Amino acid sequence: MAAALLALTTEASRAQAEKLAELLLERHLACCVALKEVESLYRWKGQLERSHEVQLLIKSDPCCAAALEQAVRELHSYTTPQWLTWCAEASADYAAWLSECCATSSRKST
Repeated sequence: MAAALLALTTEASRAQAEKLAELLLERHLACCVALKEVESLYRWKGQLERSHEVQLLIKSDPCCAAALEQAVRELHSYTTPQWLTWCAEASADYAAWLSECCATSSRKST
């Protein structure tokens, strides 16, 4: 088994989620982004809120963690975007694919 990076965020609309996903893929910071419509209930500025959002599950190579977070914060439509990450164990072939997808990004940062 090898390491993989998973990151979770939400966007306000399908169009914004697709735009963010495409930009992360174009920058080689993500290898796959799964989109799922969700209804979120949360507390914001002292009020209980309810929103229809699109959740993005971003799959990447751990070497892209810092650059991926920076890009999401730069490109996201929210002032305070959800940003949760965790390391996962991936099969050797899946981890190799993640590494290959993100290779362009890691070469640019060196």
